[in-house]
Amino acid sequence: MAEKIRGTEHRRSPQLLPGLKSFLQRQRLPARLAFLIAASALAIFLGIVFFNYGSKVYSDWHERRLLHRAASMLQQEKFEHAAQTAREVVKLDPDSLPAYYVLAEAAEKQNLEETVSWRAQIARLLPNDPDSHLNLASAALRFGHLDVARKALDRVSPADRNRAAFHVVAGWLARAEGNFAEQEEQFAAAVKKEPSNDLYQFNLAVLQIQSTDAAKNSKARAALDRLSKIAPFRTSALRALLNDAVARNDLVTADNFAQQLQMSQQVTFGDYLLCLNFYRKLDEKKFRLLLERVKPFAVRNPSDLASLMNWMNQNGLAGDVVKWIDKLPTDKLTFPPVSIAVADAYADVKNWSRLKRWTHSGLWGDSEYLRLAYQAIAARQSRRTAEDAEFEALWRSAEQATKALPERELRLAHLASKWNLPSESEELWLRLAKDPPMRREALNALRQLYRAKNELGKLYEILQRLHKSSPNEPPITADLARLGLNIDQNNKQSQDLAKEAYDGAPSEVNCAVTYAFSLDRLGRNAEGLEIIKKLPPDQLHDPHAAVYVALLLVNSNQAEAAKEYIDAAAEDGKIYGEEKKVLDEARVKLAMASSSPSPSVSPAPAELSPTPTSTSPP
Repeated sequence: MAEKIRGTEHRRSPQLLPGLKSFLQRQRLPARLAFLIAASALAIFLGIVFFNYGSKVYSDWHERRLLHRAASMLQQEKFEHAAQTAREVVKLDPDSLPAYYVLAEAAEKQNLEETVSWRAQIARLLPNDPDSHLNLASAALRFGHLDVARKALDRVSPADRNRAAFHVVAGWLARAEGNFAEQEEQFAAAVKKEPSNDLYQFNLAVLQIQSTDAAKNSKARAALDRLSKIAPFRTSALRALLNDAVARNDLVTADNFAQQLQMSQQVTFGDYLLCLNFYRKLDEKKFRLLLERVKPFAVRNPSDLASLMNWMNQNGLAGDVVKWIDKLPTDKLTFPPVSIAVADAYADVKNWSRLKRWTHSGLWGDSEYLRLAYQAIAARQSRRTAEDAEFEALWRSAEQATKALPERELRLAHLASKWNLPSESEELWLRLAKDPPMRREALNALRQLYRAKNELGKLYEILQRLHKSSPNEPPITADLARLGLNIDQNNKQSQDLAKEAYDGAPSEVNCAVTYAFSLDRLGRNAEGLEIIKKLPPDQLHDPHAAVYVALLLVNSNQAEAAKEYIDAAAEDGKIYGEEKKVLDEARVKLAMASSSPSPSVSPAPAELSPTPTSTSPP
């Protein structure tokens, strides 16, 4: 059979080849040459097409296979492997949207900052998709990239800005910028768009339960009370309700919330500290018993031990911490974060020699700058002239270790403020004020610093920056306007700001008094008094408000009524330097009115009686 097959093949070949040979022989040489070239070109073309098509088919198959593997790993929570596989896809296709989704999700689950860059790639590939920009903004806010978040929100089309999700992200951006009024407005808008969304209700309620507006506070408590019965929100709602009850000194209600919180499955060690805060107000004996029961649990975990020590330091129990330190094993104390809490306790009890010994050496790792800072404070507080140079050297070393690391700078700035190092704290806060996530806290700290030093020019500049970063907060606007009027700075702008603040919050005493003062300066005293009369009777004897009420009453020839407010303003010496000038002006005018005959005037209306301002003046 094999021979037969070979024979058949042998017989066919001669029949085919002579035919081709005969065909070629019949053609002229140029024609034969052209035919051969065309055949070769066709073969090459078909080869290229086949190679390219085959290569693309393989590449597509390989990419799909990698994507499937990456998605599977992501689902199995193998985040590093999922990201590594997705990166291989990006090398094959730099515009692979599914690969960027995997990379973004994997990075987000691991709380990695590169989440922002992957979300940015998705937004690049989907420029008209609002969710992509909102996801980018959320990721940017999470890692403190406020400029990126702002630009991402700006790219959301006007038609999509009325969505609840947009309002929520815009609210968190406002909070990061320190604009709390805008945050509340945005959260309220989200709730209005989706009133059945419990998460949006929770966000707004946690914010408004801290409000000085009684109606908002009451509504927030009702919302949180409802949410405390829903599993995902139970523990967080109870925390907020407990804090509110303690702040209102409603100890019976606080006791109920404290017991519920301790029985919650999601209770944390931090929640026990909340309960300690409450029980300390409720009953000193019960508090001491609970504190002693909590201590053994704290010792098991360095983070919990540091948290308890810090809580005790902040609540006037640093002496108890120092006694407790002597009973604890050394190995529980020598490393951060516990070693930092120990140093803080020694500083709080002003045991400078022991603080100096404690911080003389040690392995504080990333917190080495704090060891140097506490050592510097010990040198300064010892008040030995020879140690000034030591303080300078140690503090500069601590500062050097915080450069370009805002979180460290923030902690060092707090330490400098706490231990009354004005020049050192000013330098740190000014640096932090340039960092968007830290800006509001830094500006508030500088505001307090310049107020304490009575540096009104610098205070005015800080209030301008606060107003610029949070233009929709009437109390800040009022503070800026009033200081401007007092120091004769930008009077026209200050008058406009006073009206703006009053229009934004007409019932807020700070805003109302500022606008009334502005009107009085414009010669419209009667209009100013009408604004004062609209305030509740118990809101005007606070010294900072009484100063201006007294001036308005004197200027309207109500001398007897003015005396009451002059006395209230001068009662405890709390008024500021520029306010003292206003008070002196009122006194001089009152003295002049008393020394000369004056027409009969009606007494001050009954409405003119006081309360403290609901927000602190500048």
